[in-house]
Amino acid sequence: MKSVCVFCGSSFGNRKEYEAAARATGAAIARSGLRLVYGGARVGLMGAVADGALAEGGEVIGVLPVALQEKELAHPGLSALHVVSSMHERKAMMADLSDGFIALPGGAGTLEELFEVWTWGQLGYHEKPCGFLNAAGFYDGLLTFLDRQRDEGFVRAEMRDMVLVRETAEEMLAAFESYLPPATPKWIERGET
Repeated sequence: MKSVCVFCGSSFGNRKEYEAAARATGAAIARSGLRLVYGGARVGLMGAVADGALAEGGEVIGVLPVALQEKELAHPGLSALHVVSSMHERKAMMADLSDGFIALPGGAGTLEELFEVWTWGQLGYHEKPCGFLNAAGFYDGLLTFLDRQRDEGFVRAEMRDMVLVRETAEEMLAAFESYLPPATPKWIERGET
């Protein structure tokens, strides 16, 4: 593993624990000798995760759509900033540059980004780990719903277990190192309902 992508909010949220978790995640990635890949902005948790990695001397790669760069949201201190034409191109480049994916607290965009790479893993498009860093219990309600999807037969247990859940970046990075993708067929077999 060389690079870890972090998806997170462009705001700080209402609890100081979220910013602390973002800074700690960036720092842990850098201390592990890994490169941070993220959305390229200087605001909210996005800026905090980048600042955490940069403070530890880490390499930080941002990927930012031109529309957001024009609003002066780009982080000025990154190792590299890729400016792309669209959100679709942003997500594809972030996925290509990364060997694993962490979702910190965030909004709809954060969820959409993590769910997309998780779905790609379920479909066998990649074998990279992904997980929710459950800072201050932020994802508790969502995790209950994901378990219900499994329990109601919409997600196989192996596919539900693909998305890891940890409370600290160090725990998540350790889980990434030992991650093995499920060796189960990705599609419902004929005759199953």
